[in-house]
Amino acid sequence: MLLFSRSWTALRTAVAELPDADFARPSGCTGWLVRDLVCHLVIDAQDVLITLATPSDGEPTRDAVTYWEVAGTPPTGDDPLDALTVRLAAAYQEPWLLRFHLDDVGSAAGRAAELADPACRVSTRDQVLTVRDYLSAYVLEWTLHHLDLVARLPDAAQPPAEGLARSREMLEKIAGTAFPASFSDTDALLVGTGRRAPTDEERARLAAVDAVLPLVLG
Repeated sequence: MLLFSRSWTALRTAVAELPDADFARPSGCTGWLVRDLVCHLVIDAQDVLITLATPSDGEPTRDAVTYWEVAGTPPTGDDPLDALTVRLAAAYQEPWLLRFHLDDVGSAAGRAAELADPACRVSTRDQVLTVRDYLSAYVLEWTLHHLDLVARLPDAAQPPAEGLARSREMLEKIAGTAFPASFSDTDALLVGTGRRAPTDEERARLAAVDAVLPLVLG
């Protein structure tokens, strides 16, 4: 629960500190500018609020790791929902409007997470999870999108180290195997999810990893 808050606060702070010009730069998400990614974060925050307000009496069907669906191919940016996000982001016109909306909805999502009972069960995507597992899954979401945010912004703040470490741990559980110890947490996440192509040296070390990479999470 604490790591959710730290990861989410760090991501929102990084967005708040971006110069206006950076909103028009490419992000690490295929086909998205930084402004498109920030718009997606607003939608993510709304999803958190909706899920925390959707209790369930059912037994959990997923946990923080099995919450994720693994697709066979990387996104192309042509998905209708992705295209809708781009149109929504453009409608904001000014970066300060996106910053304001993310701060407004994002702060509410953060407060809702802090007030939620970790043992309660919630429903999302036709699945049931405990609040603890749901928020733990979002540590991976926030960390990956933080890396997407700063992919081409070398001066922007990086994700918290503990969020990177926990996200790597979850990704390795999803993969069913550990990444080479020589990989930093950031490199394991970027290469493991297809956000960056491996170097020749990394590819050679990955030859011993018993997993089908990249892992495209959704």
